[in-house]
Amino acid sequence: MTVFLNSLTPKFYVALTGTSSLISGLIFIFEWWYFHKHGTSFIEQVSVSHLRPLMGGTESSISEPGSSNNRESETSRQNLSECKVWRNPLNLFRGAEYRRYTWVTGKEPLTYYDMNLSAQDHQTFFTCDTDFLRPSDTVMQKAWRERNPPARIKAAYQALELNNDCATAYVLLAEEEATTIVDAERLFKQALKAGETIYRRSQQCQHQSPQHEAQLRRDTNVLVYIKRRLAMCARKLGRIREAVKIMRDLMKEFPPLTMLNIHENLLESLLELQAYADVQAVLAKYDDISLPKSAAICYTAALLKTRTVSDKFSPETASRRGLSTAEINAVEAIHRAVEFNPHVPKYLLEMKSLILPPEHILKRGDSEAIAYAFFHLQHWKRIEGALHLLQCTWEGTFRMIPYPLEKGHLFYSYPSCTETADRELLPSFHHVSVYPKKEIPFFIHFTAGLCSSTAMLAFLTHQFPEIMGVFAKAVLGFSCLQPRHPQFLSRTHKI
Repeated sequence: MTVFLNSLTPKFYVALTGTSSLISGLIFIFEWWYFHKHGTSFIEQVSVSHLRPLMGGTESSISEPGSSNNRESETSRQNLSECKVWRNPLNLFRGAEYRRYTWVTGKEPLTYYDMNLSAQDHQTFFTCDTDFLRPSDTVMQKAWRERNPPARIKAAYQALELNNDCATAYVLLAEEEATTIVDAERLFKQALKAGETIYRRSQQCQHQSPQHEAQLRRDTNVLVYIKRRLAMCARKLGRIREAVKIMRDLMKEFPPLTMLNIHENLLESLLELQAYADVQAVLAKYDDISLPKSAAICYTAALLKTRTVSDKFSPETASRRGLSTAEINAVEAIHRAVEFNPHVPKYLLEMKSLILPPEHILKRGDSEAIAYAFFHLQHWKRIEGALHLLQCTWEGTFRMIPYPLEKGHLFYSYPSCTETADRELLPSFHHVSVYPKKEIPFFIHFTAGLCSSTAMLAFLTHQFPEIMGVFAKAVLGFSCLQPRHPQFLSRTHKI
């Protein structure tokens, strides 16, 4: 062994330390990249998933045969309910808004996953089993399944050639071909005319067979969709009172369709009119414990309570005399809203840049926060002091929920799957907001220390090869000549 150590040259030690430094650096870079992309340590994941079972670290041997399957199925059902994506009630127009953004920036604002969900929605809303009875509907059924936008537009024109009163064809052209809101509104008005005719015809035949009932549901969905988009066109073109009237009529005429969240469109339009009494009336109906919450409901309720005290609120004065009853109510409403969706305040306070909202959102996630702030930031700015009060109080929410993934305060514990779902819904150029913030795993610290130490050894070996060679020989020689077992020492002394 001594002869072998003496045969090693300083150049060998330089090459050895340089190679080890390079390898540890690559490991550190990969570990850091994997953590930022997937939110977990690669080394830790491999250790838990592959090495632990090989070393006998699983608990399956001491658990009941069916218990693990039950826990897994229960967990999967919980994750499925928590990570359900919803149609964005204020989604933009593809041709008139999303595509114009692409023309200007060269970036795609919608992900493939988001557009695929929209395609599924369109097939659910606009198709039924009786489409084969009308050739134009058969063509449109294929159009909604088409991935290529020019092919969808071409199919819509083919459907109009077969039937000039094909409402869904006008809907597709308004959504994807129209490059301005004015053009989209014109096409939606044509769709409305055709859709009302088909809807009246379906009403007369609805009791003849189950197929006619399915056709009536489809024609109802088409009519509601058209009227809602016409209301959104009127809102974007400044005819806000007209938009409010259309939305109110829709909610009265089709009350079962509350799942479409038309009330959120109504809330935004009423806030633009500064009709705060009407906003409160809508909240009194929909901010109910039995109905699913949303960022629009929670933050609008907080905005109304903030409005009564924000113009006179001062942190210094409040610290001296304490909070009044109205201020306490406003702060509690802010804490309630922040607990429901903690991502919103950074967008409202312009601490993070906004992007175009996606067509689908995940409640309590970053996608919902973007969709809310995109439309409601102007309403917070309009009320004097509202953003200042929000800035002073929103972080106090986290003191009430120190373990948000385990237990909430006013709502259920915060779902742990929002980051994964939001990464699918939001474009890659957007930095997804993560809550709660994840601590850097131990293995990243370990690889960073390993990389730094090997880099230092490589530097010293390169600068002082002779000295480091002697040092390395001494360390290797000491480790090789060191007795491995204490019993060896006792036997030596006996001899």
